Amino acid sequence: MNSFGPLSLLTPLDAAGLAFFLVTWLLTGWLIEHPPAARPSVTKIMSENRRKWMKVFVTREPRIFDAQIVASLRQGTSFFASTCILAIGGVLALISNTEPLRGVAVEVTMVDVPVFVWQVKLGVVALLLTNGFLKFVWANRVFGYCAVMMSAVPNDPADPDAAHMAGQAAELNIRAAMNFNRGLRSLYFALGALAWLVGPWALVIATLAVIWTVLSREFASLPRDILLKTKP
Repeated sequence: MNSFGPLSLLTPLDAAGLAFFLVTWLLTGWLIEHPPAARPSVTKIMSENRRKWMKVFVTREPRIFDAQIVASLRQGTSFFASTCILAIGGVLALISNTEPLRGVAVEVTMVDVPVFVWQVKLGVVALLLTNGFLKFVWANRVFGYCAVMMSAVPNDPADPDAAHMAGQAAELNIRAAMNFNRGLRSLYFALGALAWLVGPWALVIATLAVIWTVLSREFASLPRDILLKTKP
């Protein structure tokens, strides 16, 4: 009897495709968060702008505008968290009843695959969506911490605690944004993982497409050029 049990139903190519998918997902996130000094990512550039924001925040009066921005950021995390919940529910419903999906896949691939294999493939999508949900929820909470810290910053810019507390708020803002971005990447890769339903080569191609989409937006997008544009 095979020691791997039902997992033996997955082909070596499936395993290789999944390994490629997971490794590139982790490496993509690491590269975005730890870019080369000579070519910073949008995430890294925005982190510096968040620090600048908090420096200006200390001297701004009133601070209603800043509070509205943080509230807007929290609304964004709430929206994506809710979206993830709905998507997870849909995927779990498919896992419990794969027959409709199985019939379509057989017509496309001309291969009848065991139900367990479909469940494993959909399970990967569900795990990515769950990871995204957890990142969005944590980002929402950390943005809340940031809002509280901003509220505690003294109104007097000359107060010795003002700059320090504003710096703490900036770092909380950056951590919240980092988790929000991680949640977005999980959604991107969850969409790519759906291609595995067609086959391992489709998974590899979809993974490459997701990597290109994510990295091009971080390292070769028009918004990045605008952010790096210096004063004439």
